[in-house]
Amino acid sequence: MLRLFKCLPGPVFSALAFATVTAAQTQQPTPAAQQPASPAQQPSQSSVATLRAGTQLVVVDVVVTDKNQKPVHDLKASDFTVTEENVPQVVKHFEEHTALTPADATKFPSMPKFPPGIFTNYTPQPVNGAVNLLLLDALNTPVKDQSFVRQQLLAYLNTTPPGTRIAIFGLTTQLTILQGFTSDPEVLKIVASRKLGKSSPLLQDSVGGGGIQNSTADDLEDMGADATTVANLRQFDAQLQSFQLQLRVKYTLDAMNQLARYLSSIPGRKNLIWFSGSFPISVLPDSTSTLPDPFAVVADYEKEFRETVNLLARSQVAVYPIDARGLTTAPVFDASTSRNYASPGRGTARMTQDLNKFSTDTNAEHATMSQMAEATGGHAFYNTNGLTQAVATAINDGSNFYTLTYTPANPARDGKFRKIKVQLARSGVNLAYRHGYYADDPDKGPPVTQGQAPQTKVADSAVTAGTPSPLQTMRVAMMRGSPTPSEIVMKVAVFPVGPSTQTEDNPAPGNILSEKMHGPFRRYNVNYAIEPSDITFRRDPDGKVHAAFELAIFVFDPAGILVNRLVTELHIASPLDELKKNVAHGIQYTQQISAPAKGEYFFRIAVHDLPRNRLGAVEVATSEVKNLQPPTAPPPSPTPSAVQTPEPASTPTVPK
Repeated sequence: MLRLFKCLPGPVFSALAFATVTAAQTQQPTPAAQQPASPAQQPSQSSVATLRAGTQLVVVDVVVTDKNQKPVHDLKASDFTVTEENVPQVVKHFEEHTALTPADATKFPSMPKFPPGIFTNYTPQPVNGAVNLLLLDALNTPVKDQSFVRQQLLAYLNTTPPGTRIAIFGLTTQLTILQGFTSDPEVLKIVASRKLGKSSPLLQDSVGGGGIQNSTADDLEDMGADATTVANLRQFDAQLQSFQLQLRVKYTLDAMNQLARYLSSIPGRKNLIWFSGSFPISVLPDSTSTLPDPFAVVADYEKEFRETVNLLARSQVAVYPIDARGLTTAPVFDASTSRNYASPGRGTARMTQDLNKFSTDTNAEHATMSQMAEATGGHAFYNTNGLTQAVATAINDGSNFYTLTYTPANPARDGKFRKIKVQLARSGVNLAYRHGYYADDPDKGPPVTQGQAPQTKVADSAVTAGTPSPLQTMRVAMMRGSPTPSEIVMKVAVFPVGPSTQTEDNPAPGNILSEKMHGPFRRYNVNYAIEPSDITFRRDPDGKVHAAFELAIFVFDPAGILVNRLVTELHIASPLDELKKNVAHGIQYTQQISAPAKGEYFFRIAVHDLPRNRLGAVEVATSEVKNLQPPTAPPPSPTPSAVQTPEPASTPTVPK
């Protein structure tokens, strides 16, 4: 859906630091209410909250270029025909977007100025035009290819048009912001010239250019070892490689999910330019015919890939994958290859196996690139050394496009894939757009396929199989230093309890410390003001409006190790008229969290809407707040009835 940033009402900002509502003010819980019988309704953006019903809206960004790959301008809505599953659709909204002039590109909404201790996850962006993100993928890219990417990227930044707004992200085993949105090419050059860190621990050839070497199984085979032993070694090696590939898949899709949630509050199109040395999504059965069980390495990530693509589409993120390897040739012919192809009776077979594997893997990676690009309306670039031109083309295409929206003639949310086709009433042009979407029910997620085989499990506690669960989504959002999701716009006030010299031997109530953590501690009040229209409200058969969400604070040390946490699950049940009054100034709540008094620590503060698995988060360093003076709080503001439980409830509870 089109989603404009909705600013919290002014009174919320001014009163935020004094929100002191606690669970002690709530009533006792009663048994859970039944499931809602009608669609969710949410508070609006007015000063007095109202509820509104949602309407399914499909947004399609269309890039139109001529035979010379130049953008075509000044088209009308009547020039386009849109069909879904061959059924004509009525375009309800049409808008042309063109690249901003250098003067317009510098006109951004000013960030509201807040007093010390006040933080938000809102980021002002251009009023019009697309924004661009460069993702430098060190997880899937050998060091040699990373160097090539930096050279090509610096060459582009030397000629970038003035005012081009770019942010840079890095991917290792987690996603990190390297540089927020800026149009200063000198700042971007400094970031682009840095190395991302150590080589990937999950790549077979993490440096690059190492060719193909004899494996232990090859050496034993050349020595005439027992065939069963050789086969078992090959099976072990293949399963190890599959394990590493599965981890890369999960970390990569985690990063894409994070980016989609981080960008969700920015209106309009976002162009994600993804530099990677490989694009892992699925693990296919072994094609070399050398394994006792070729299906032991199989893993299918269709569900998670589908969830990721849906998130990207909802946030209007178009992905432009760029193969960092440039023109690729089979490593069989690389000078660094030392695998024994001269072994009598085996050399020819080994070469054939390696050539087939290279062809299969490369085709699968290019298919993944194309699938990701087509599903989001971007374009894939591979088998080219012109990475500089690829970046320029991606940014130019993503800055000149048309937005068409329609309400599907078929309103069923049955989880099926709906094909979209856009045609233009003229010839000699090229159209780039997303070619479909999954009609999933946002309250239920993707349907479970009958008879579907379970995914291969991986033995990493940081990775789970299947579509991301609310717990998995929360885990990704709470990573120290990662982009803060903005699906839920929020503000928080963080102030110490008592003077700067005040410490405590024990943490605040409900805090869960790591085993080795001990005092003295400093306690902090964390006061929330949450945008009501970003929370899911439902009218249940009992006539009341219900909502369920959780507030979480994780405390990390500088190394990113979790040392303390607090999670509070809240349930709201209120008559509509009462709810309107209570959330007119935002949803307010207070938690208390403790951090060690000595040293630097980081609070990762989040709100998580449970029905729709949506998130908002901010990150605050203790050095920013530990010396602030605590505000003097007036009487607590009213809030909807809520019940607090220290751990997620197995059965939701609702107050009387």
